[in-house]
Amino acid sequence: MNILQLENVTKSYAQQKAVDSVTLSVKSGVIFGLLGPNGAGKTSTIRMITGITLPDSGTIELFGQSQAAEHQNQIGYMPEERGLYRKLEVRKQLEYLGSLRGLDGPTLKRSIDYWFDRFEIGSWAKKKTNELSKGMQQKLQFIVTVLHDPELLILDEPVSGLDPINAELINEIILEQRAKGKSILLSTHRMEQVEQLCDEIALMNQGKIVLAGTLREVKRASGKRMVHIVHHGSGDLRPSLSAFDIRIAEHHTNELLIELVGNAEPQPILRHLASVTDIIKWEIVEPPLKEIFLEAVSRPAYKEVTV
Repeated sequence: MNILQLENVTKSYAQQKAVDSVTLSVKSGVIFGLLGPNGAGKTSTIRMITGITLPDSGTIELFGQSQAAEHQNQIGYMPEERGLYRKLEVRKQLEYLGSLRGLDGPTLKRSIDYWFDRFEIGSWAKKKTNELSKGMQQKLQFIVTVLHDPELLILDEPVSGLDPINAELINEIILEQRAKGKSILLSTHRMEQVEQLCDEIALMNQGKIVLAGTLREVKRASGKRMVHIVHHGSGDLRPSLSAFDIRIAEHHTNELLIELVGNAEPQPILRHLASVTDIIKWEIVEPPLKEIFLEAVSRPAYKEVTV
């Protein structure tokens, strides 16, 4: 079942078309990545899904029904900009926001206690929000989002401002939510988070969907042949590769990611590199999502991957 379905949804602000005939679907129990550069239309799309704004045209279905106000308690929305009461104590804030979602007293207490334990933040209970660091506020915003155990989570840059340990904790919880059968719409600029979490993706650019499908099929359909090389030393190997029909996709102190162009084969390149440096690792790899992202936003044509 599709837990979310958009059909030809359009939204304009003044003369600017922010969302242009967008059609996409999110299946139940998957993590769906909504990607795109700044200004692509992601946040405008999310605001329509959550009922903050209405589409100018097109339809939105939630949980197999036409979008309606009663669906809001089944959605947990974490905006990129925090929506917290700065002067309210943490526990009181959660009690208030949880009650707005219809949670009764005992259920709300159990949920707050669970998330306090999970994030190890019980000592924050009587702190005011404006006394918390940006990272702590981000964790509090996440708890607000999941407090009422929604069926659909909509997360806009959920690990922004978090250190690697807490970012990994959020990712772990997102995966746990999927394992419980929840659906997650994830909007993020972090390609590594998408690679780690997402089952399916849609890439927006200039208000349109320019690429869509499962993560695996999107990578295979790119047609890119990539080679990852790790070598000893810190010398720049790029000049020595100028005679080969390749493109250097990434270059670091002792790593290269190259794309084989045309009929180029990897074996001659490996033999050459082995003659000029010590190779630690040589691997044919799928293209990183970053590569596909950069290529897709540079072309206007829509390409949907069959899944």
